[in-house]
Amino acid sequence: MVRDGKLTGEVTEPVLGRATKLATLIELTESFDLDDIDTLVAGDGANDLGMIEGRRTGRRVSRQAGWWRAAAAARIDYGDLTALLYAQGYRRDEFVET
Repeated sequence: MVRDGKLTGEVTEPVLGRATKLATLIELTESFDLDDIDTLVAGDGANDLGMIEGRRTGRRVSRQAGWWRAAAAARIDYGDLTALLYAQGYRRDEFVET
């Protein structure tokens, strides 16, 4: 959810499946004329694998074992989602605290 122009971290229905997430990623990257290098995808479940496998910039943000390890270009095994901000080049002093 978004409140006052900021992501809240709350999840709402519907929870999307693998095919829908990948189709949405492709649609958005094409509509904004973005290359793989211009995108970052992250996920922690099987419904995220299509996006992660389909992009060089996929990041796995879960400690699940086995089959996940081969899917992503990189993994974040420890920490929280702020690691994704660092991966995009943001500095800590650029983070917005809520």
